[in-house]
Parts: sequence; C-alpha cells; structure tokens
Amino acid sequence: MDGTVTAVSSNGAYSFTKPNRERITLLAGLGVDGDVHAGVTVKHRSRVAKDPTQPNLRQVHLLHEELFAEVAAAGFDVAPGALGENITTRGIDLLGLPAGTLLRIGPEAVVAVTGLRNPCRQIDAFQDGLLKQVVGRDGSGGVVRKAGIMSVVVDGGVVHPGDAVVAELPAGPHRPLDRV
Repeated sequence: MDGTVTAVSSNGAYSFTKPNRERITLLAGLGVDGDVHAGVTVKHRSRVAKDPTQPNLRQVHLLHEELFAEVAAAGFDVAPGALGENITTRGIDLLGLPAGTLLRIGPEAVVAVTGLRNPCRQIDAFQDGLLKQVVGRDGSGGVVRKAGIMSVVVDGGVVHPGDAVVAELPAGPHRPLDRV
C-alpha cells in the first residue's frame, strides 16, 4: 500500500491548474505553504460563500498518476498539476484508502485523509467532456469519484518528487471515503 510522489504543485492565485514545483512545504494544520487553498478554514470559493467558518478539510489534494493514462485512452491530455492537485502519486490506491488514513510523505510530512475530491464543472471548462471521465457510476448506480483525495496536514515538512508515500491505515472499522 505504498507509493511514490511523481510531482508536486502549488499556486498562490486562484486558477484551475497548478504549476509543478521542485518542492512544496506542508505546514501543520494549514496546508501547502503559499498555496491559495492553505488555511484553517475553507478556501474553496463555493464553500466560503456558504459558510467561511467551516474547517478546511481540503488543505492538500492528492491525485494518482494512473488516472492520466485512463483519461488518455479516452482522448484527454492531462499532466501533473493540471487538475489542481498538490501532490501527484504513483503506485498507491488513493481512492481505496479509508477515511483517517495517515500518509507519511517523504522523511517528515504526514497528512490525514479526509475524503474524496468532488469534481465540478470547472473540469469540463479545462477540457470539454473530461468531467464524465472522472465522475461516473458503478454497476449499482452509485457515484464514483476518481479525481483524487483531500487531506489535512498533521506534521509539516518538505515534499519532493521521488519521495516515498507510506499509508498507515486507521484502526477498524474502516470508513470508506466520501466527498468533502
């Protein structure tokens, strides 16, 4: 259940995509240093409009690189940072992790998984039709979200491409991820 960081991204201004960086610094209880979504309370515009005092459960967005090959098969060109994620991973089933999983990233940083990213129409503005590739239905009609997971920073530290990602599952019973 371990993986590797393949890219790190951040942006101090609101935009859908985030440029890749040589490293990012995670700050305990806040998120990615210098990123527009860092903070104790919500930063996502629609959530701020509803209640700006809500806790920020979306401090760090992680996305599995394997999704890029999946959407490429349907004709879409997506690269690290393009969907607004902060950390792109390979080799770890992010979507299969239970809520509360701790991810040790590199030698110092630890994030706690809070839930699934709930993709919105901005994905279609980025590439028309891409939203249907990252949100679908399972055999019983349930919604399947594939646009990564959200987390909060437990222990800060610097994260680089090539760093290990090690999952520590919470004590059972495990709660499946839901949108946050």
